[in-house]
Formats: sequence, C-alpha cells, structure tokens
Amino acid sequence: MQRLFHCAAAAILLLSACGDDRREERLRAVGPNPSLDALLKVADADAGARKFGVCAGCHKASKGAPDIGGPNLYGVFGQPMGQLSSRFGYTAALVEAGGRWDAPTLDAWIANPRALVPGTNMQFVGISDPLDRADIIAFLKRQTD
Repeated sequence: MQRLFHCAAAAILLLSACGDDRREERLRAVGPNPSLDALLKVADADAGARKFGVCAGCHKASKGAPDIGGPNLYGVFGQPMGQLSSRFGYTAALVEAGGRWDAPTLDAWIANPRALVPGTNMQFVGISDPLDRADIIAFLKRQTD
C-alpha cells in the first residue's frame, strides 16, 4: 500500500511539472527589474498560449476564427490599432489612438487597456505580471503570419 502511495505521489509530481513554464529560471536569467526587451528574450509562447486563456472569453487567436466579444487577434502583431478586423466595431478612441500593435504597445495594453486608450470599451482590468504579459506577447507574435 505504501509503495502504491509513493507511485501515486510521483505521478502527481510528474504531471504537475507538465505545466511548468520554468518561470523562476527565466526570472533569474533577466535579473531584478528587467526591461520589456529582456523579458521578451526569455518569453515562452507556449506559456503565453496558456495565459491567453484569460483573454479567450472574448478573443480568439487562430487563423480564420470569428470575432466574438472582441476581434480575433490572429495576425495582430505589427498591425495598426483598431483596424485588424473589418467586421468588428472598434471604439472611436481605439481607432483614433493611432500606432501599431508592437511589443511595447501590447505590453501597455495588456497591463491596462483603459490607461493606454482612455475611452475604450475593453472591460479587461489587465495583467500586472510583466513576465505573463511578455509570454502573451510571444504567443501573439507567433500567431502572426
């Protein structure tokens, strides 16, 4: 019985490691107070795909997916703000903001959409963790042709 318990405990530990995104290792590599560029060098697009789950209630990020509560974000990286989808009704604030969805802009948007573009209808409060944001940016960059 005790052997069975140890095998079950080992299996649980192995399974829990499957979702490990080497977070601590990556944070050690960039040191304290890392820049966005440093975080992007250690960003993990696969971890970003999992973290994108908080966005997935309103956004898809796959080629040909429909717009739902928000526009499909496939191909967003490098595109002009408020123009990715011809089918989605962007707020005037976002359309008039100008600029492109590059890494610094996405980082600011994911951190706090309303601070970047006052007047947006985006109801998302943002993600405070800079590494989580970098991982999501890496995922969105990968989801671009």
